[in-house]
Amino acid sequence: MPTNKKILLKGVQFLSGALPLLFIGPVVINSSFKNKENPLYPFILGLGILFCAAAIFCMFRGINLIMKSLFDGNK
Repeated sequence: MPTNKKILLKGVQFLSGALPLLFIGPVVINSSFKNKENPLYPFILGLGILFCAAAIFCMFRGINLIMKSLFDGNK
């Protein structure tokens, strides 16, 4: 069963892009909760939630591409 290396590399790139987002998102959310009196509180909180959602999407897409490259082969 051959592996499509192009798709595998793209999946690994998505996973490597998700790694920093997994750390940045919760840090931004935590910092926004510490500064609730700041007028930019809703914007910073939304930005942190967006980072977390992007991390989840990148992880899903990366794992999906890796599974596709392993099991679909060169179709």
